[in-house]
Amino acid sequence: MEKRLGLYIHIPFCEHKCDYCDFYSITKFDDYVRFTDTLLLQMEDFSEKTKDYVVDTIYIGGGTPTVLPVKRMLELIDGLYRNFNVSENVEFTMEANPATVTKKTLKKYKKAGINRLSFGLQSAVDEELGALSRIHSFDEFVESYNLARNVGFENINIDLMYGIPGQTQRSLGHTLEQVCDLEPNHISLYGLKIEEGTPFFKKKDRLELPDEDTEFEMYKYAVDYLAFRGFWQYEISNFAKDGFKCRHNMKYWTCREYLGLGPAAHSYFMNQRFSYKRSVPMFMDALEYVNSGVDILEENYTVTPEERVDEYIMLRLRLTEGLNVNEFKYNFNKDFSQMFEKELKLYIDNGFMEFKNGHYYFTIKGMYVSNYILSTFLTFDSEMAKNIANGLDK
Repeated sequence: MEKRLGLYIHIPFCEHKCDYCDFYSITKFDDYVRFTDTLLLQMEDFSEKTKDYVVDTIYIGGGTPTVLPVKRMLELIDGLYRNFNVSENVEFTMEANPATVTKKTLKKYKKAGINRLSFGLQSAVDEELGALSRIHSFDEFVESYNLARNVGFENINIDLMYGIPGQTQRSLGHTLEQVCDLEPNHISLYGLKIEEGTPFFKKKDRLELPDEDTEFEMYKYAVDYLAFRGFWQYEISNFAKDGFKCRHNMKYWTCREYLGLGPAAHSYFMNQRFSYKRSVPMFMDALEYVNSGVDILEENYTVTPEERVDEYIMLRLRLTEGLNVNEFKYNFNKDFSQMFEKELKLYIDNGFMEFKNGHYYFTIKGMYVSNYILSTFLTFDSEMAKNIANGLDK
């Protein structure tokens, strides 16, 4: 059977770092040539190790990948095709922010092989964009979106957010209506999280945030409205038109192999989970100078059988199709219903989960509190599984 692999490339640069964001990114950097050359070295290093794999998904994320000069981005894309066996049917995604693309650059990205764009919009209300310290207006986003459609991008995702300071269900409804009218192929909808170490965390007591009940009503309203507009919810935060699920992210949720390149990138490859430190200088020094003594690995461990069970549970239950008990039994020789008989009865009786056709899955109420519920299904002290349960998987 042909072995398939996903590639993730982290471009950790932003023109401006949003106050809520805790992803690794930097705003003051200009040595793009050295950074690009270092990533190309990393690709060469993995070329031999992945020769038996076909790469069928590529995802360039950040940061803001479109901040990278287009010439350097094209060099990276060329390096991907040169060092890996890229499928002719590859899903090739690049994240983009509205303020950082032009018709000329979009044409070059498309010609180079990128066939899916993911725009970080968050809201169609300019006051809410300001509250998030975004550097674009809704009109600027629409202009960028239309440019992408005009140059031929047929697969576009739009990221949205609920629970924004000052947001109401009515303003969220306005955002959803405006975005759906643009007819994207995929929508991701995330609840705002106030992460430690961010400017939002420092001023959290002064933020005008919706209470928990209001936030749940926002989520429920959004799920219902997106269904009405033809978007199928296939994961807690992801909605797609027919045939447009994000194949790359499905690798994460179905425990498939993927390789992360760049600082702060995570990988699951050959039963190893590893990630790199959140430092561009360390990343460049370590790869340029083999004997530098710089260790760029943040973590590196072999996934044990017990951890595989935890990860499978945490990830499969994020999907709306849920966990198939027969598949679980086949993979692990364990009875999921017996393992968690008490917990499952509690969640089903209280309307958080359902069981149908051999699948346990969350109700809309369960999806909203899924992080807590998932944490109660941990069977082993798996750090990765805990991170997923806490919504920290990057």
